[in-house]
Amino acid sequence: MLTQLTVTNYAIAERVELHFRGGMTALTGETGAGKSIVLDALGLALGGRADAGAVRHGAKRADITASFDISRIDDAASWLKHHQLDDGDDCILRRSISRDGRSRAYINGQPCPLNHLKVLGGMLMDIHSQHQHQSLLRKDTHRKLVDEFAGATALAHDTHQAWQSWHRTRNLLAERRQNAEESEARVQLLRYQFEELDRLGLSAGEQQQLEHEQQQLSQADVMLQCSQQAALLCTEDDLNAASLIRQAINQLEQLPSGVAALADARQMLSEAEIQINEAGNTLRHFVEDYEADPARLAEVEARLSQIYQLARKHRIPPEELPALHQSLREELAALENGEGSIEQLEAELARHREHYDTLAHKLSGVRAGAARKLDQRIAAELTQLSMPAVQFVTHIHTRSDGEPGPHGLEELEFLVSANPGQPARPLSKVASGGELSRISLAIQVVAAQTSTTPTLVFDEVDVGIGGGTAEVVGRLLRSLGENGQVICVTHLPQVAAQCHQHLFVSKFTDEQSTFSKIEALDSEGRITEVARMLGGVDMTEQTIAHAAEMFSKGQATHH
Repeated sequence: MLTQLTVTNYAIAERVELHFRGGMTALTGETGAGKSIVLDALGLALGGRADAGAVRHGAKRADITASFDISRIDDAASWLKHHQLDDGDDCILRRSISRDGRSRAYINGQPCPLNHLKVLGGMLMDIHSQHQHQSLLRKDTHRKLVDEFAGATALAHDTHQAWQSWHRTRNLLAERRQNAEESEARVQLLRYQFEELDRLGLSAGEQQQLEHEQQQLSQADVMLQCSQQAALLCTEDDLNAASLIRQAINQLEQLPSGVAALADARQMLSEAEIQINEAGNTLRHFVEDYEADPARLAEVEARLSQIYQLARKHRIPPEELPALHQSLREELAALENGEGSIEQLEAELARHREHYDTLAHKLSGVRAGAARKLDQRIAAELTQLSMPAVQFVTHIHTRSDGEPGPHGLEELEFLVSANPGQPARPLSKVASGGELSRISLAIQVVAAQTSTTPTLVFDEVDVGIGGGTAEVVGRLLRSLGENGQVICVTHLPQVAAQCHQHLFVSKFTDEQSTFSKIEALDSEGRITEVARMLGGVDMTEQTIAHAAEMFSKGQATHH
């Protein structure tokens, strides 16, 4: 439920901070005092359209913050958790509107799209005004109310999920059929390309290995020639490196042995002679054992030519051919006998339709029984509201095309006949503003026990009524408050006297500005306000006594 509303620099309100409790809360005050500020501010907090002109004159921005306790609102808690915006049992919606008309939305302190406020707000509060009653005029609201009244919300959800599966499969099947000729051509192309790569049989890394081998085979003559020349220079030529070093060693051996530097040089030359002789032997063995293989070179070059040619054909680097081969394999399998085949989609569509039909027929039966009971209950409430001649009908219309609908096999709509002998017609085409207010109230009273919307707001639902009917309206609103939270703007003392919490809206002006003030009234203040609503500005002792009696009776009322 709504626990707190803070409004800063909005319209003529500089700062208003209101705390709400469960039950019925009435907002009263003189015309033009600013009662609409509360409802308009709530509308903005729930994602309503922003108007830069609503920013208080002289202020840079208006700010509205609405706090809710969602401990008993499972849908809202799940939604917040899904979007990673949850913060325990608290939910704070904030809207900031700047002077240039730009606005920002926040949920639990996190910036969010405006649509998130609208979606979440619809789970927290439903606002009914005399001229709008927008939710009540929508068929989807009618269906939702009937399903909630019937306790079939879960069944309706499962039916919708089954329809989505059926609808998605049907669209995919239609696409497959429409593109069957193109798909067959694609299959033939894929099969040809796949078989071509299959014949090539290129393994990962093979191309790099062949290129390395081809480089070695193609340089066989050069390798043999250079190796032979190196062997001659080391040990086999007349003037080879080993013999030259031997001559140098012989020269040093003729010198005295006591010179340390010469001893080191002689040691290094001896080691060099050994290394050169070993290198010469290695080169000689390599030359003797080396065999050029022109046939293998031709084989390797032919294989590489196939690889390069196919890579150019597909316009990819040669090393990507194995990955292309696997990709073609998977796409071909999917088109030939995968889950996208026409035959499999037809079988899947039939299974989805059978599942949908089972759920939808069960839902239709539940709705039909609930609609009859709902009509009877609403008729009884309308009689209390001095509308006994109004006939209320939950019209269930079965789809004529026989195709599955997203919400079942039928459409539901609330119809009324305002006068005897007239056919029942949609609410929007029959009911006047005052009638629609009372019809809405009757529906909400009946649906309150099963409704998932915990806070209901009524803006002057009592316009055009008075006397005993006004007292009944007050009792009905109080009854709604017993099961949740009701906030209503009213001009009727019979209604205000029965609320659990009374907020009084007043307006005052200083030398420069006009301000709106909202305060919670105690029992004495409530009696005074009821008296004002009864008798206007001049309140007599009789008016005060009447107001006290009305207040006492209203607080003792139980619907």
